[in-house]
Amino acid sequence: MSKVNRRKFITAALGGAFTAATIYGYYQYSKPADIKSYPSSSITQTESSQPTDNSDSSPTPPTQSPAYSPKDAAYLAVVHGENPTEIVETALVALGGIERFVKPGDDVIIKPNICVSYRSFEYAATTNPEVVGALTSLSLNAGAKRVRVMDYSFGGSSEKAYTASGIEEAVNAAGGEMELMSDIKYRAVDIPQGKDITRWLIYGDILDADVLINVPIAKHHSLARLTLGMKNLLGIVKKPNRFHSNLAQRIADLNSRVYSTLTVVDAVRILKDHGPTGGNLDDVEIANTVIASHDIVAADSYAATLFGLTGNDVPAIRSGAQMGLGNMDLSSIKVEKIDV
Repeated sequence: MSKVNRRKFITAALGGAFTAATIYGYYQYSKPADIKSYPSSSITQTESSQPTDNSDSSPTPPTQSPAYSPKDAAYLAVVHGENPTEIVETALVALGGIERFVKPGDDVIIKPNICVSYRSFEYAATTNPEVVGALTSLSLNAGAKRVRVMDYSFGGSSEKAYTASGIEEAVNAAGGEMELMSDIKYRAVDIPQGKDITRWLIYGDILDADVLINVPIAKHHSLARLTLGMKNLLGIVKKPNRFHSNLAQRIADLNSRVYSTLTVVDAVRILKDHGPTGGNLDDVEIANTVIASHDIVAADSYAATLFGLTGNDVPAIRSGAQMGLGNMDLSSIKVEKIDV
């Protein structure tokens, strides 16, 4: 089965009724690909040559979304082990291989949580660098044209956060690029499925990428209850603080416009309290787990169980399920649990 061209899909979907069922149908479609590797790149600063008029109401697709599930592949993989690289690789094998998500020539963006510049990953405020490095390497080995990693830090400069988190070193070692997000690359785009927000400034390169790999760290959040995959996308919008009014619905609205091709929840360390920035190692629990799925709602729902919660207990997950963005009923899907 061949992969749908994301521009054709979004154009067709927006041309008719952009329903939750249409979105869900796109989540089911993809094909395997050959594997090749690409050379490494260094950290880059985005160019400043784009026009200042960044408004965009055209049906530019957010990112391609996966969908077709290979025979015997897990819908959601939960892997436990002490080596972050090994558990990431095992999770992707359980899902049918990285080739299900990344094809030769794809432009891949990995979006971890690198929210602050004053915490190392041991404090579980930022995504584990080995998890990000493993996904970078896997994507390049699947033939990605390039793999960029980016986030916008709200606590200190992004450049310092990239270094402090350990993610810059891991990504460069794997052959990827760290990219500093540029103000001129945000575009005002319509959110046709949005219930509360119907237009917002979203980072253009995220919208244009072939593949978006969403790699949140599982942690407590004082406003959202938990911050996982769905909320991790606040790092790709302008003025994310304005999402705090009706936060759960706005997170769901954003995820209806920006589809994560693959969500890999880093639960190697989880922040159980005083999130999102933490600062006390007593609040950190070593869980040595990753959770992976093409379905961001399902991935977040399982991650919630690490905190003694269900998807229904987390408002953003519940809103996403109500919009048809994924499945939070874990009993209805194939969950493969693996110890390595």
